[in-house]
Amino acid sequence: MAHGAPKTKAEAQPVLWGVLAEFKSPKALTHACEAVRDAGYAKWDAYAPFPVHGLNEAMGLKFSSVSRIVGVGAILGFSGAMLLQWWTGAIDYQIVVGGKPLSAWEPWIPVTFEMSILFAAFGAVFGMLALNGLPRWHHPLFTSERFLSVSDDAFFIAIEANDPAFQDERVRELLANAGGYNIEAVYDE
Repeated sequence: MAHGAPKTKAEAQPVLWGVLAEFKSPKALTHACEAVRDAGYAKWDAYAPFPVHGLNEAMGLKFSSVSRIVGVGAILGFSGAMLLQWWTGAIDYQIVVGGKPLSAWEPWIPVTFEMSILFAAFGAVFGMLALNGLPRWHHPLFTSERFLSVSDDAFFIAIEANDPAFQDERVRELLANAGGYNIEAVYDE
């Protein structure tokens, strides 16, 4: 093969994505999350088959901004519905119904409520997708055979290699001292 020619997929070296460790219970996972948080890592996550009470606090997660996105969506839905009904009833298509004023807001309540809910729901779905970086069709963790049991009965912590504080041996030692076992390197292929 000529020098400088691009490598084929088979010749390319896998890149270290991070280190994965398994934990025995939700309590062990929570304590390990506290240890990883206290060690100063920024790019890591915990995985469990069900919601674990107190895990967000143990990980040091901040308040999600999805609620702000939902609030903005509701305000836009409310404003848009009110503006549309005012424009069509009072400006564009003036019809007096039952002697009511052209800009009476009382009949607009059902449509305004529904539009607020609709835009808030769109904000929740699309905001969650955007903040989670979805859709993502491939994740390096899916190459680990052990990780596939996370949806059944296993608890994991994965620390990414692109974390500024990442050093392979220090990460493995931290996870082992926190009670982790089956500690393995995960490669992005």
